[in-house]
Amino acid sequence: METPKNKQLGLRAILILQTLGLLFYTYLAMQNDGGNFFAKAIAFSTSLEWQGQFTLDFGCYLLLSELWIMWRNRYSLTSIVLSIAAMILGIIVFAPYLLYLLSQESGDLKRLLVGDR
Repeated sequence: METPKNKQLGLRAILILQTLGLLFYTYLAMQNDGGNFFAKAIAFSTSLEWQGQFTLDFGCYLLLSELWIMWRNRYSLTSIVLSIAAMILGIIVFAPYLLYLLSQESGDLKRLLVGDR
């Protein structure tokens, strides 16, 4: 019989690949374009073009992930700090957090999503 951990192997692989891929891509972007991400993101968002639409849409996803992290952890100080880091750094923080939760909850996705609620 497959354990929940084994069932989540694909999800774990995706989260690891996303984290490593985005870390590498972020490194290359910083090398090519500098580290002033926020100025670029604001310029894109206010451009009223497709690049701006995508940036704003992505920001909405980041905000939802931030709110979920805080809600799941009952708005503890740790969850607030973690959610702010996830909002700023995106999948570079969010994917490892999900990997941590998968481990903590022994692969149980329901517990991963709602915690002890």
